[in-house]
Amino acid sequence: MSMTFYPAVFHKADQSEKGYWVEVPDLPGCFSQGDSMEEAFKEVQEAVGLYLDENNDFNKPSPIEKIQQDFPSDSVMLVPYDSVAYAKKYKNKAIKKTLSIPEWLNEEASKRGINFSQVLQEALINKIK
Repeated sequence: MSMTFYPAVFHKADQSEKGYWVEVPDLPGCFSQGDSMEEAFKEVQEAVGLYLDENNDFNKPSPIEKIQQDFPSDSVMLVPYDSVAYAKKYKNKAIKKTLSIPEWLNEEASKRGINFSQVLQEALINKIK
């Protein structure tokens, strides 16, 4: 999964409060809020990312028309989730990997001061593209 769009329902806050609170009906317990529609949209994008990153079992997105029927007096918008972009932003911690290469290749690369981690990262990025 790379890019997915989940319908989110934007509820206007009570008159005593300002802003919006947001729910994603397809992701039970996925809520957010913001002082403005723009802030609420940004916050719910992050909430969707956190939810999908932490839950292996989740619902596929419903058609936006169904959610609009269920919440006719609220604003419904599609919230994008890009799993690759999310991982790049939030999962950038270095992970130690053990690998094997021929002895002669190790010696030549070491003589030339080649950074093994950098070469492997560059090669993996090129391979993924």
